[in-house]
Amino acid sequence: MGVFPSVVRPHRVLLGAFKTATLRMPSILIEPHFLPSLEYFCALSGANEVQWEVCEHYVKQSYRNRCYINTAQGPAQLTVPLTAKHGKVPLREVKIEYAVPWQKNMWRTIQSAYRKAPFYEHYADDVQAILFSHPQHLVELTLPLLSFCLRNLRMSVTTSETVAYQPIAPTGITDLRSVISAKKPHFHRLFYQPQPYYQVFGSVFVENVSVLDLLFCQGPQAPATVVASRHPQMNK
Repeated sequence: MGVFPSVVRPHRVLLGAFKTATLRMPSILIEPHFLPSLEYFCALSGANEVQWEVCEHYVKQSYRNRCYINTAQGPAQLTVPLTAKHGKVPLREVKIEYAVPWQKNMWRTIQSAYRKAPFYEHYADDVQAILFSHPQHLVELTLPLLSFCLRNLRMSVTTSETVAYQPIAPTGITDLRSVISAKKPHFHRLFYQPQPYYQVFGSVFVENVSVLDLLFCQGPQAPATVVASRHPQMNK
């Protein structure tokens, strides 16, 4: 069994809505996603500690740099463009491309989709500030966004980043690296069971989009919705 990588820069996200509501797992190892889906947070909701895998080789066509939001035209993909040279590069070294005004375009799409949502004004400034912070590397964008999401979902969890890649996690560590994949829908896994909530568009519930949709539409009720959306297998 390999030795678990040392970690640096630990962070503590306080406010523990999940302490008594969910099954606790000691530690999860997972790659950071960009504004992840509800499934992602259902998977994290039972953890005391989350270790972000930033030393793996970057995986193309994954949720590491993209997400989906709900719009008047249906689900729309938001993508953070990357520089061409990121094949076989550790995730922490992958750089963002700024040759195109992707931040303005992305924010315009978010505004169009959610400015009429009940809690848009409550969260919009924080999300905009992170998106326009102009980080050089992808993880410098995704990790602050993940901290924002964990804080507003009131998930009490210690987070840290790996400093070396290890192919095998030791006993006691739940290894979720590359488990939540864009190549397979959520029902192939046992983390998430859709629980409809109010959405801005349409009469048909659009499941498992970015957590932005849940926060903008549900506000302080978002943590309870994540708890209710956990797959029954996670509560055994």
